Amino acid sequence: MAKLIHKATQFSLQTKVFLTFLALLLFVLGCFIVYVNVIVVRPLKLKTEQDTLVTATKVREQVDLYVEQQNQMSQRILSSKDIFSAMDKSSSAHSNYERLKQIRIIKDIMFQAIGPSMNIMDMSIYDKQGVLLTSYLGSGNPPAILNTMMKSSQIGRDWTESGFVLLRQADTISFVRTINDQNGKVYGYLSIQMEQAYIQNLTEGITAGDVYILNEQGEQMTGSEAGVTFPNWTKPSSDEGLGVDKDNNYITHSTSPSTGWITYIITPKKSVLGSIHSVQTMSILLITALMLVSFVYIFLSTRNLLLPIRKLRSQIWRMNYSNMNLKVDETPKNNDLLLLNEAFQDLMERLQQSIDREKSALHEEVKARNSALQAQIAPHFIHNVLYLISIAAQEGKTKVVSDMCKHLSDSLRYIVSSPYAHVTLAEELQHTRHYLSLVQQKYEEDLEWDIRADELANEIRLPRLVIQPFVENCIEHAFANTAPPWRIQITVKQYNGLWALEIKDNGEGFQPDKIQEILANIQTSGTGYQTADRTTALGNMGIINSVNRLKLMYNNRLFINIFNNHTEEEHGATIQIIGSLTKDFY
Repeated sequence: MAKLIHKATQFSLQTKVFLTFLALLLFVLGCFIVYVNVIVVRPLKLKTEQDTLVTATKVREQVDLYVEQQNQMSQRILSSKDIFSAMDKSSSAHSNYERLKQIRIIKDIMFQAIGPSMNIMDMSIYDKQGVLLTSYLGSGNPPAILNTMMKSSQIGRDWTESGFVLLRQADTISFVRTINDQNGKVYGYLSIQMEQAYIQNLTEGITAGDVYILNEQGEQMTGSEAGVTFPNWTKPSSDEGLGVDKDNNYITHSTSPSTGWITYIITPKKSVLGSIHSVQTMSILLITALMLVSFVYIFLSTRNLLLPIRKLRSQIWRMNYSNMNLKVDETPKNNDLLLLNEAFQDLMERLQQSIDREKSALHEEVKARNSALQAQIAPHFIHNVLYLISIAAQEGKTKVVSDMCKHLSDSLRYIVSSPYAHVTLAEELQHTRHYLSLVQQKYEEDLEWDIRADELANEIRLPRLVIQPFVENCIEHAFANTAPPWRIQITVKQYNGLWALEIKDNGEGFQPDKIQEILANIQTSGTGYQTADRTTALGNMGIINSVNRLKLMYNNRLFINIFNNHTEEEHGATIQIIGSLTKDFY
């Protein structure tokens, strides 16, 4: 059973070759995927993330540049000495005429600072009390009081009166700074109104994500969507950085060192890594397609390559003892397989010649051994029968002697006619009837015998005189310590392609150790010649000769069984001889 299971788990050569290439392809696929992820995807991902961070810095620099332009414009105004005197005179003017004159001077200074190109909404000048003096265009609707703008702003910061501040009101961002001389004396305030949409336009086209610019207090100064709030906002701990939020979006930020504004770019992760995923997906699809093509190619190649081998294996399986001249159906085209086929055919021819020689020699040897064994059993049988006839003659039983001579004549004719040819079981049973008829003349009513066989007995072939020794054993040994009547029953049965011959008696049976001794003698006796000086004791010359001749004929297709009858109705012992119905004897 273990061998069958082991055989069932074996794979064909084609399957092994295919699985080997499959494992190799899977290994290549794994190496390719690792290569794509480590050598291509990971660096590309890091570069993409770095580019996203650089983009945030570029956006921030664009806004810083715009704010710096306003700062430079304010510096050009502060660089004019006339602005201080005009601011001072306007504050101390006693008439409107004098005030308007100074305001005109201030506008001229503003005009010179702004120049021909204008990228702001308006510019306003306030006195040192924060009251509006003048506005360049007046289109920005600047508040009359600077504190009003400061307080209305959502920033809520305190004015430090140094540097500049950026305030947002609705869609207007105001750049506010003090007008002071080198000694730090404050003459008033300058306010440049910038349009929030203009700053937002500066951030567009640089990145695919949404841009939001917040001040240090978290108020949105400009961005893709005005008025968007950032819940739980906290000031970043670093000037630049990149992270991923809970919605799987990349968030990059960059803090301006001049304005303090924090530029945020929110980009969906799939937008950032979309090209990377495309490269990864295309690589996997490409290698998968190559693998599928390789699978089909390997399968077809191995099948075509190994087809001659499978045919050769099929021819070997079909080969048997009587069919040694099989030829391969198709000549293989592969040179190596062609040489293998020629070598196989040459091997078969030489094997057939060797088998023919061995078969002929074995046949002659078997005939010689069979002749020697039968020559031993025939005199033994004749001696026993003549002894019985002599006893009957001494007792004056003429009729019995006549019948015994007739039975003896038939038996001798059976023995000497073609003594080396095999006979049918029916003929062997008929000879046994003659023998039992001779023996019954001695035991009369004390011996009962019965032989049962059907037409199958005409198909079974046996050597001559193989049943008689078992019957002799019953008469001479089985009934020695048993009261008559003594019964011998011979039955022939057939089942599952086997035939079985049973010889049963109602004697005293065998001792357990005797059965083992008999079987051991049969096992070790082989097919050697038996010496003529052996007695007819149980397990000796008669039985062993019969078994050896059956072995010569049936080889390993014969089974001998000996056992005692243990039922209440039956006593004694049974000897079974089981053989195959095949006619291929040698």
